[in-house]
Amino acid sequence: MLETLEFVIYPDGRVVETVTGISGASCAEVTAAIEAQLGCVISQQPTAEYYASQEEENQLVVQSVPSQW
Repeated sequence: MLETLEFVIYPDGRVVETVTGISGASCAEVTAAIEAQLGCVISQQPTAEYYASQEEENQLVVQSVPSQW
């Protein structure tokens, strides 16, 4: 999947960043340096891709636990 970062810069100086194609919390690692240069992050809204990755990781953990039966 193609990884993209989209930035919308408004006349009042606000910047809205949208990340697609990066699963889970790794998007924070990708954008950390850019956000540090832009200034204070006021809010973050995780996308479905973020949560989909967590569900996949949880399923892997559940599947890797040996059965006690």
